[in-house]
Amino acid sequence: MTCRTALALALGVSLLAACAHRPPQTVPDLLARVLPTSVLLVGEQHDAPEHQALQRDVVQTLARRDQLGALVMEMVEQGRSTQGLPSDADEALVRDALGWIEQHGWSWAVYGPVVMAAVRSGAPVIGGNLPRAQMRGTMGQAHLDGVVNEGVLQRQRDSIRESHCDLLPENQIAPMTRIQLARDQSLAQTAAQAVIPGKTVVLVAGNGHVRPDLGVPLHLPPTVTHKVVVAQAGATTGTSAPPADTVWHTPARPPRDHCAELKQQMQKR
Repeated sequence: MTCRTALALALGVSLLAACAHRPPQTVPDLLARVLPTSVLLVGEQHDAPEHQALQRDVVQTLARRDQLGALVMEMVEQGRSTQGLPSDADEALVRDALGWIEQHGWSWAVYGPVVMAAVRSGAPVIGGNLPRAQMRGTMGQAHLDGVVNEGVLQRQRDSIRESHCDLLPENQIAPMTRIQLARDQSLAQTAAQAVIPGKTVVLVAGNGHVRPDLGVPLHLPPTVTHKVVVAQAGATTGTSAPPADTVWHTPARPPRDHCAELKQQMQKR
């Protein structure tokens, strides 16, 4: 056996072993891992279309089983809902009910299929995010610093600093963290209120919001059972794997310099 052949065989064995430890990549198998649960938090990377496809498929699968209680979305403000709309409502009516505005950064072309899958099933789509009108006031609400323990608060602040590429002035870190905490609280409150015995509320949000150690799960009432699915674009290692009940792997996205983009945006402002 040549060295090249031996290397190829060894690589093949290692890849097979890695695949054997990957989470299931069919939605029924995924749901078999996490159900039953009152709230299923499905995290996403916002620019990964495979993640919105997963959300749509989860909603449709639960609906076919008559197990879908509601769809709660980070992309819609709290107080907005399709409750009362018929299952055959057209997209314009649904968008109006949800106050969907493209300029807020959420493309209907991306999230419309997820929303309409729930509407067609007869389950309500409910906004869970903190309303934009409340965000500025939230920045000054110092009591929010105490809704999590000091370790979580510091990790949230570090996350805000890192996600903004160390471009934020230090005096903005605490106020921005309060917005994040308030958004997590809002999502948790909305999901908890939507719970129906025997069914599952699907909560769709960015991966940072669904983290069990930092996000929405910390704010759910202890009586509300929940499971977390993180959709991950690209490979992870043991140290970089996000905390979750299971991880849904998708292909890596094309590389982007997010920090350069953010710097450019901040300079324009």
